Amino acid sequence: MQLFKSNTFIDDFWGGTAAMLVALPAAIAFGVTIYATIGGHYAAYGAIAGILGVAAIGLVASLLGGTNRLISAPSAPAAAVLSAFALEYIAQDVAPDLVFYMLMVIAFLAGLFQIIFGAVGLGRLIKYMPFPVVSGYLSGVGLYIIAVQTPIFLGLPQGVHFYEALQIPTIWQWQSIVVGIGTIATMMIAERYLKLIPAVIAALVGGSSIYFISAMFDPQLLVANNPFVIGELGGNDGINFLQTLSGRFDMLQNFRWSELSILFFPALTLAALLSIDTLKTCVILDSMTHSFHDSNRELIAQGSGNIVSALIGGMPGSGTMGATMVNISSGAQTRLSGFIEGSMAVIAFLLFATFIAWIPVASLAAILMIIGFRMIDKHSIKLLRTRKTSLDFIIIIAVAVTALFVSLIAAAGVGLLLAIVLYIGQQIGASVIYRHQDGTEVRSRIIRSKEENNILNENGKAFSLYELHGSLFFGTANQLYSMLQEDLRHKKYIIMDMKRVQTVDLTAAHILLQIKDILHDKQGYLLLCRLPHKLPSGDDLESYFNQVGLLKHLSPIKVFDDLDDAVEWAENKIIKNSLIEEKKERLLSLSEFDLFRGRKEETLAEIESLVESRSYKKGDTIYSEGDGTGEIFLIRRGVVRIMLPFSDRKSVHLSTLGQNNFFGEFSFLEGAPHYTDVIAASDTELYVISREAFELFSIHHKKGAYLFMQSLATVLAERLKLTRSELGAEYDV
Repeated sequence: MQLFKSNTFIDDFWGGTAAMLVALPAAIAFGVTIYATIGGHYAAYGAIAGILGVAAIGLVASLLGGTNRLISAPSAPAAAVLSAFALEYIAQDVAPDLVFYMLMVIAFLAGLFQIIFGAVGLGRLIKYMPFPVVSGYLSGVGLYIIAVQTPIFLGLPQGVHFYEALQIPTIWQWQSIVVGIGTIATMMIAERYLKLIPAVIAALVGGSSIYFISAMFDPQLLVANNPFVIGELGGNDGINFLQTLSGRFDMLQNFRWSELSILFFPALTLAALLSIDTLKTCVILDSMTHSFHDSNRELIAQGSGNIVSALIGGMPGSGTMGATMVNISSGAQTRLSGFIEGSMAVIAFLLFATFIAWIPVASLAAILMIIGFRMIDKHSIKLLRTRKTSLDFIIIIAVAVTALFVSLIAAAGVGLLLAIVLYIGQQIGASVIYRHQDGTEVRSRIIRSKEENNILNENGKAFSLYELHGSLFFGTANQLYSMLQEDLRHKKYIIMDMKRVQTVDLTAAHILLQIKDILHDKQGYLLLCRLPHKLPSGDDLESYFNQVGLLKHLSPIKVFDDLDDAVEWAENKIIKNSLIEEKKERLLSLSEFDLFRGRKEETLAEIESLVESRSYKKGDTIYSEGDGTGEIFLIRRGVVRIMLPFSDRKSVHLSTLGQNNFFGEFSFLEGAPHYTDVIAASDTELYVISREAFELFSIHHKKGAYLFMQSLATVLAERLKLTRSELGAEYDV
């Protein structure tokens, strides 16, 4: 994809410049937050690290990424994770120089992990992180930022924590509080009234102005490197940037593997959070611009940017929402705007590095506190309105509290664990039975005799049909077994329609084995039908059942491709077991068909001279779609299956017809080719009457022809009524 386009350059230039003005002050604040925890002079280094982070990530991510208008820069999750890590190890009396180096390694490893995420295709998965976990984590990060910045806002010495700061108001510094309040007020006013100036820039200018006004009442504020400002980068009291940066690489020689291994998990957590933050921004960007981003490519680009940033002394970051929105609203069109944002940060570093020393830390703290407050998901309180969503609210609170009181790393683990527990709980609470029907409520499509229907009405309770849906796993398998307990005591045949099943695990397969064994003890059968050949996971369910030993040879379990086949099989078993002796079919004569019952012998004799007799073996195709020009078939003996063919998928079984039934009536009535396929389900004998032959008969036997058509219409009406009831049962109408 081409980066530079002359027709969009002006729009991209102003968009990238405006985005830099938003990203840069926040990045400086994030950098100061991280490195100030190491020691006083490192705060100045943090400011430069923030600027370098904007430059490196902006340039590299836009060059390698493919998402138009996305702005990448140091972000709040990076500040929260790295500052928490620094605080933890400084509290353990680890040398500041070593902590300083460890932060660089974490940032480098996080970028490397992001590249791995993208290379193996995890980009599509990371953006599906459960919302309560992301919401709770971001809320926790917001609370953490507020807690860390509060002592700075109040002007307290390094090392004073949030609770200590609130308990000792006597040491609060009015100079810092005034600057902080002024910064917040300026930012709120700017957001409402100053549409052309980024609110963060206005807040920084306003806070700095109030600082120098306050110097009229406290001349100490004009002393260089005083505790209320960032301080000089170089000089006798400052920290030499180049020496510090080169010194980090010298320490590599003395860094042991045991020390490096403890950085892996913090780096992995940081990589996941930065990836989620980026992809969340990309998803929102897609919805606003009707575009589509490549998640994996973007992760590789972001990881590369973070690696470069770490190597040159910058802090890590991600695709940021605020700067991206400013970029869009300023007219940017392509990813060149991100490149310009990074380039302008380099210019800002070269031109304004000397002015960074006089930025009030209280202004930066105030800006970060506003950012932290806005990261808190205040709308989640609405989840308490219903019982179903209240558990999601509990996850959000648990993650946020863990992030605030334990650690951000622990919060990520707690959130994922609770989300998994909640999902399993929801699956267990949902019924896996979509519908349950007794054998007296369901019928196959076979057209049966009056005697057979009477048997099924009397003995239909010998089988039950269960339509399953959802996930059959260890959480729901016992639920299914419990719901089948009553039927397992009284039924011989259990039909399970698995068309809507999404997943099956080994526990569920074991429960099906138990059900099969119980039915086998009473000479019964478990009938499985419509097994998905491609579950959402890509697995073939029938193959899986074979692997776990459920579908063994000669096992009392049957598998059917069609639900109607399973019902028909169960009905045939019931009919066969109910008849004292099975009748052997004999060939019907023409007079024994319902269509000709009551006709005169001479009329039947004339009709019989017009009909053709045909024989078919089991499995033979009687006719296919498009064959014939108007024939009706009468079944003298045997069974046929009527199939509706489709060019792009398997044929649908419409009905099964036995002795004394007919088929092909629509072709006969219309004089058109057949629209179905018909297969002989057993050895079959047929009478065939062509339309031409019937028309010859009707010339001399108008009453006989009328009675035939009347009988034909009556049977078709009965079939239509049966079809309507089947559709009603299928679609719950």
